[in-house]
Amino acid sequence: MAYTIKVSTTKNLSLKEKWKEVFKSSSKRSILISGLIVLMGIAFILPIFFNKVQKVKGVVLHDRLLEAIPSHNVSIAIFSIIWGMSFLAFYRAIHRPSVVLIFIWTLIFICVARMISISMVPLDPPVGLIPLSDPVTGIFYGESNITKDLFFSGHTATVTLMFLCLQKKNDKIVAFTAIIVLAVLLLVQHVHYTIDILAAPLIVYSLFRLTRFLLRIS
Repeated sequence: MAYTIKVSTTKNLSLKEKWKEVFKSSSKRSILISGLIVLMGIAFILPIFFNKVQKVKGVVLHDRLLEAIPSHNVSIAIFSIIWGMSFLAFYRAIHRPSVVLIFIWTLIFICVARMISISMVPLDPPVGLIPLSDPVTGIFYGESNITKDLFFSGHTATVTLMFLCLQKKNDKIVAFTAIIVLAVLLLVQHVHYTIDILAAPLIVYSLFRLTRFLLRIS
């Protein structure tokens, strides 16, 4: 069922007033609350899912680009980009409640799409992979070292979603640059195959458009 959300002109409203409007609207309130509940459910399911995926035998792809790149540990740079962009996106989005709604539900669709694609395309990690280590994302992966969550790249997908949700020109330039640099760094650490990274922006864009259509937010 599609919701219709009328985006009112809130440019001159305070942050508190903007969010008051969200909770006054039954449709916006239900979308926000249901989205948060679904995300919490996904956060509970993902560690179980990834641990099962880790036990599945996959295939190793022949990736000429990846084979030409020496493997190095650039985890600090990777997570600096991801969390730096997260803080920027959060700061911008908190002042635009409609963007928060789009972000939450697109993220839900991304998580579901990844679970489906990872299940349908079982892959073994690239040769030379150096595992990423981040205590925060460990919440979603559990205690095990997960290396088979490959197609499509969740890191690239998340930053791409931030790019799509950001609206200021300079922010978009920063986010686009972050996507390119992140993609290169993921290849340097051999965390993903090239196809995992290239597919992510295309899938995320489609899901972003789908979410805006379903929520009727322009």
